[in-house]
Amino acid sequence: MRTYVALLYSIILGEGRRVVMSDLKAMAESLGLKNVRTLVATGNLVFESEKTLISTLEKRLEAAFEQAFGRRVDIIVRSAGDWLKLATGNPFPTESTEAGDQVAVRVMREPVAEDAMAGLQAHAAEGEKVLLVGGDIWLVFSRERPSSRLLAAANHKRLGVGTSRNWNTVRKLAEMVAE
Repeated sequence: MRTYVALLYSIILGEGRRVVMSDLKAMAESLGLKNVRTLVATGNLVFESEKTLISTLEKRLEAAFEQAFGRRVDIIVRSAGDWLKLATGNPFPTESTEAGDQVAVRVMREPVAEDAMAGLQAHAAEGEKVLLVGGDIWLVFSRERPSSRLLAAANHKRLGVGTSRNWNTVRKLAEMVAE
């Protein structure tokens, strides 16, 4: 058995409706996934499965989610080893220690091309930072700005399928898969 992390793009089902994590866990278990755990109520799963292609796991989870909840949602899956590599590759350790909620990574289904970063850099305000590490986009947001154009610019249309998690969540998921 191998350990995997799955990240849902959204758990909002419609007006006032959100996915309950116990229902998400039950959905994953219905696929035969083992030792299924969730982290906070934002669509983070850790589970065990026979060694399987990541794309196969993503397709199975997305199809099960649509069947169970009536909405299609992109789900990004990483192996435990790849998740630990992502976490240890955090290019902003100082900022992460000071304000883990201001550092985020946009975890991508397919690696982002280096040339896409120039367009993203143009949206960074003073005090904000953007780096591409291993095909994923790491961001530092400024506390001085209540909203950032940077996150909106890192969207599906511009960069492809991905979902963002702050450093606190990345770190906690790394702890879960390392257990």
